[in-house]
Amino acid sequence: MTANEDAAQEFEPKKKPPTEDEKRKKKITPGSLMKALIRPGGGDAGPSDGDQIIYHCTIRTLDGVLVESSRSDYGGKGTPIRHVLGKSKMLLGILEGIPTMLKGEVAMFKMKHQLHYGEDDCPITAPDGFPKEDELHFEIELIDFFKTKVVTDDLGVVKKVVREGKGWESPREPYEVKAWISAKTVTGKLIMSHTEGEPYLFTFGKSELPKGLEMAIGTMVREEKAVIYVTTQYLTESPLMPVIEEYDEVHFEVELVHFIQVRDMLGDGRLIKRRIRDGKGDFPMDCPLHDSLLRVHYKGTVLNEEKKVFYDTRVDNDGQPLEFCSGEGLVPEGFEMSVRLMLPGEIALVTCPPDYAYDKFPRPSNVPEGAHIQWEIELLSFETPKDWTGLDFKTIMNEAESIRNTGNKLFKQGKYELAKAKYEKLLREFNHINPQDDEEGKIFTDTRNLLHLNVAACYLKLGECKKCIETCNKVLDANPAHVKGLYRRGMAYMTAGDFEEAKADFKMMMKVDKSTESDATAALQKLKQKEQEVEKKARKQFKGLFDKKPGEIAEAKADDDEDQITSESQQKDEAHGDSDETNFEDSHEGPPETPRTRWFSLFWPSGRRLFESLGLNRCAIL
Repeated sequence: MTANEDAAQEFEPKKKPPTEDEKRKKKITPGSLMKALIRPGGGDAGPSDGDQIIYHCTIRTLDGVLVESSRSDYGGKGTPIRHVLGKSKMLLGILEGIPTMLKGEVAMFKMKHQLHYGEDDCPITAPDGFPKEDELHFEIELIDFFKTKVVTDDLGVVKKVVREGKGWESPREPYEVKAWISAKTVTGKLIMSHTEGEPYLFTFGKSELPKGLEMAIGTMVREEKAVIYVTTQYLTESPLMPVIEEYDEVHFEVELVHFIQVRDMLGDGRLIKRRIRDGKGDFPMDCPLHDSLLRVHYKGTVLNEEKKVFYDTRVDNDGQPLEFCSGEGLVPEGFEMSVRLMLPGEIALVTCPPDYAYDKFPRPSNVPEGAHIQWEIELLSFETPKDWTGLDFKTIMNEAESIRNTGNKLFKQGKYELAKAKYEKLLREFNHINPQDDEEGKIFTDTRNLLHLNVAACYLKLGECKKCIETCNKVLDANPAHVKGLYRRGMAYMTAGDFEEAKADFKMMMKVDKSTESDATAALQKLKQKEQEVEKKARKQFKGLFDKKPGEIAEAKADDDEDQITSESQQKDEAHGDSDETNFEDSHEGPPETPRTRWFSLFWPSGRRLFESLGLNRCAIL
């Protein structure tokens, strides 16, 4: 085989494996399926895969004896058969024959037994007494066919789009929906109608419609019109209509007039955003999802018996809107979460619990503690951050420094999660920056390392020592002598109770940079102090343990004077601050004031001295 042939074979698209229906059709042999036209149909093409087909079928023996029929004239229910080509389980002869028909056509198909219920491994079970070994006539009238949306895999709910709608958003729980709805039997008899006066109003997900109908409406968009075919297992009881057992299937004609977006922001029903006026643009692409400069009008109400308005920008701010930058903790968390999911011009009503309103935010004097709040918010406009595309390196780094300074400000305010988000956003943006020379490369690397250490500092303040250490390693893996990385990681090790690792990092600081000796010495002194505190605690905890009989437990109690020593030690730490904050100019943080210790860190490695001082062998104890 030549190279060109090899290449052609390599890039040749892979053929899709045959479907089950395609495999079955290979069983058809010449003469096993014959068609005779009784009445011609209309149109240029027949049905294809994905089309719903609606047809009547009457089966007779070759000498004219009736076997069964869907028509009421011949003892059937009078309900046309409904299948979806490529989805429904069908007799092989019908599966092959119907795609040759046109709408309205009537044809007679003569089938040998292997093309109906006599087929090996036929997917449909033959009715009792059916002559499945006989050659039979199938008279079929193709009433209609059209493209459908299969809502349920068992084809119990199928939707036919009559008129396309607008947009892409569909209703979901707990949206409020308005729709014109009518229901008919398969023969066209009207069961119920909400097509005059006011559209039917319901809350999605509250079982206010039959299950199948609600599932199908969940696939519709505004102003869409559709016919929805629902079989009996999906016709559950609802306020719209009772369950009618005599109907195997109901056809609903639905026009989705409008729906109001209602979002459960936390998933527990406490923070609810309800859109009361649509904005401009497409949700959520045109929402201020990213940190932006936002301008809003809002009215805040305390949700108590009085329902008193405590602030209204149009009244209390001389008609001027509130202007703030998202991602900086300048408004209550529930307020910002909701605004991020609004479109310009939208008005929303937000119901907020205390912990997402003013419990964790400066509380207005006229808002009681623990109050639930309702905000009516109008998003006037927003400005997204400057796009870095096409900017030169110096401008990009200036923009980055501005954002980092915002993160530093948030950090000093104790808003560590928000600060971390700013740093991490910059690190993601840095993945798309390509320095052009060595000088730019050095500036870029130094700034990226600084951001990693800022993130590490946030993790340390949040008590996530493992993540702090992992983030420091991103700097130290490339530069093991990075002093600030060593210091930050050492502090994380110390907080986690891994004293030997912390000591190694602080000593390495002095080794690689003599100018950091004072900082490292102070850190080692603090480390020694923490070790002593842990050892004292361990001694108290195990005091008298080895004098007890088997099964007894010694209760260790803290002595007042030792507690006083520990308390004074912590106060000294807080009073003196942290050398990282005072001497490391690019850092803005120190370790948490109270160290966390793990069980194993009490004994290994620093706990080793405790056992040795007691004259015991570790293995004998453990």
